[in-house]
Amino acid sequence: MAPMRSKSKPWLVTAAIVAGAAVGATGVASAATSSPPATAAGGAGGATRPPNPAAVTHGPGETLLSGTDLIKARSAALGAVPGATVIRAETDSSGAATYEVHLRLADGTYETVQLDASFAVKATVKGFGPPPPGAASRGMAPLGAAPGPR
Repeated sequence: MAPMRSKSKPWLVTAAIVAGAAVGATGVASAATSSPPATAAGGAGGATRPPNPAAVTHGPGETLLSGTDLIKARSAALGAVPGATVIRAETDSSGAATYEVHLRLADGTYETVQLDASFAVKATVKGFGPPPPGAASRGMAPLGAAPGPR
């Protein structure tokens, strides 16, 4: 009597091959369609554009404020720039201040209110303020008054 061949084994092998090919094709397609990092407009040496600062949760090396600190920072910033919308309030890693509050103005531009340790306003800066230390050496362009690409 001839040995019985399993009818399910060839189908299982075929299904595994098809699944493997699909996963491989997806990886190749993803790599082929990924876009390279954007370069800063007019930037020399192919400097990469930092992410849109209005869309990130907090700046590099910075911590979002919460609780009483958040309330004090928001109040001070909105007192300095009435009618603005608070994007976020955080510690400041640039060394220019202890805290900073990023605001969107009615005309769509951005300002940063820099606060000292007592939440007193030190300065109001157009845009998102100075970049963190070492950003230029990492090829990051300075953050301007307008957001990055949307």
